[in-house]
Amino acid sequence: MSHTAFIAAAYGTAFIGLGVLTLALIWDNRVQRRALADLEARGIRRRARQG
Repeated sequence: MSHTAFIAAAYGTAFIGLGVLTLALIWDNRVQRRALADLEARGIRRRARQG
């Protein structure tokens, strides 16, 4: 494998990995917001907002 191909593969792998991580974080943020909204709708509040 040439150096150029190795570097391109490394950058490609890093780009795909960062993309997957970004999508996972966005997905988890949406899940957590929905869960928090559900808890607040049921009357369970966060302590941090009291003070």
